[in-house]
This record gives sequence, C-alpha cells and structure tokens, in this order.
Amino acid sequence: MEKVPHPIPYQGSKRLLAPAILKFFPGSPVRLIEPFAGAAAVSLKAAQRQKASNILLNDVNEPLMRLWELIINSPERIASAYEKLWNLQLGRERRYYDGVRERFNRGHAPEYLLYLLARCVKASVRYNADGEFNQSPDNRRKGMDPQTMRWHIEGASRLLKDRTLVSIGDYRHVLQKANPTDLVYMDPPYQGVSLNRDPRYIGLLNFDGFTATLNDLNERSISFIVSYDGRSGDKRYGKPMPENLGLVHIEIEAGPSSQATLLGRSHITYESLYLSPALVKRIGEVQNRHLTLTPKQISLLAQDAT
Repeated sequence: MEKVPHPIPYQGSKRLLAPAILKFFPGSPVRLIEPFAGAAAVSLKAAQRQKASNILLNDVNEPLMRLWELIINSPERIASAYEKLWNLQLGRERRYYDGVRERFNRGHAPEYLLYLLARCVKASVRYNADGEFNQSPDNRRKGMDPQTMRWHIEGASRLLKDRTLVSIGDYRHVLQKANPTDLVYMDPPYQGVSLNRDPRYIGLLNFDGFTATLNDLNERSISFIVSYDGRSGDKRYGKPMPENLGLVHIEIEAGPSSQATLLGRSHITYESLYLSPALVKRIGEVQNRHLTLTPKQISLLAQDAT
C-alpha cells in the first residue's frame, strides 16, 4: 500500500490508527465529515482507500484551515513558501524561528504556521491565554526537508482536491449539515479541556455539550465514529461516553507506551472508538471489539499527556 502523505505534523494525529478506524466505515464510499479536522489523517487515509467520495473538513482554528485550503488547492504556492522559510533559517535557526513565530502571531499567515509546526518541539502546538502560538523550537533539527514536505503537500492535494470542502467554525454548526448517508468522524480534545485552559487547543470543548450533540446526531440517525478516551496502565484519559447514548465501544491496542518504557515500566496503550447506533445498523453487528495494531513503540495518548 502506497504511503499516505501527511503534510501537517500534529501531535495526537490519528495517522497510525487510521487503518483501524477505516475498518468501521460503510462498504460504499461516503461523504466524510471531520468537524475537528486537525491533521486530517483519517480523511487522507479514507481518500486513499476510496472510502470517501466527498470530504468536509472543519476546525475552529482558522490559520490551520487556511493552510489546508492552500495545501489542497495551491500546493505549489505553499510548498515554495515553506521551502523559502526553511532555507532562510539556515545558520540562525533559533533566532529565525522566534521571528517567524512573532510574525505568525501578528498576521496568522498559514505558511508561517506550517513552518512552526515542522520545527516546534514534538510537533506539539501550544497557545497562550491570548491565543498566541508559544511553543519552542526543537533545536536538534531544522524541520522537515523542503523536498520531503513538497512530496507530502502534493500528495495530499492529489488525494483531496476536487472532493474536499474546507470550513472554519464551531463543530456544532458543521454537524447540522450531516445527513443519514454521511459518516462523521470526530477526534475532539480529550476531557479536561472544558475544565481548564488547555494550551494545545484554540477552542474549548464542553463535555456535557458534546454528549448532547451526540444525542442529537442519534435522534437524526447520523452515522458517526468518535475517538475520545483511552488508557495506559492504570491511567485513564478522558471520561467514557455515557451509556444512554447507546454507542458501541471499541478498544484499539496501540502498543507499548513509549513514555512508560523510558521510565522502565511496561504499559500497553489502548485508545477508544465509539460507534453510533446508526453506523452499526449500516455495517452490521461488530464482532471484534478489541483490535491490535502492528506492534510498535507508539503512544499517542502518552504524547497528548505531556
């Protein structure tokens, strides 16, 4: 299988889990809606596997979605802009990064965001209380090589162009557009974002409001998949979905926790998927509710917790 391009490096991306998530897609291509688009890993994989005929990508983060618009519709422009920034940094990487970060916070140019994501520590977005990007650079590296980045950008454009609509706004607004023939995939911030300011996200997510939205989707017979909570060792991430929603809970064994391994422990990471009743009706009863990825030292949840 050809490698899937991923031009936006994002901590917590579902790139490694996407093949497992696609196992629960309907048999025929659907319109796929991602209200929390982020790095759009599931949409890219669905497009590659011809599981999505049309895609609606949405996120509250406007610079991120402006970047997606350029990647999809103007790949040469954004690839060349990134290459220029990458070359200009050489020999003064730290000082140049700080300057780009300052310019991004003033004007939110999408090419600056791409450069910052490629250079920042652990590809981990951090925003301060004023909504400014404040993550530090990884001084051990210069960021993705421009030619490699161009390959990812051009590949993503080929997969998504002419089938993808990009929107910016609250997830609830885009979900009003969903109909029973669509499939919605949601990877919202883990629980806790609604209780305290979380520097990883521009927007906040209220747990009760989110579950009320899921209940509305159920009443409208909308098929959806939610990535939300998980566990590693004795530690749980996020509160499980309420039982009254009638969701089918799937656990994906994602492999040994890399963070625990570094501490001399042996913890397996499990990530949760929740399938809506309407989706289960379309794909049939789910026999296997425990999936295992190819063994790798991965831990998306452990990374999210840093």
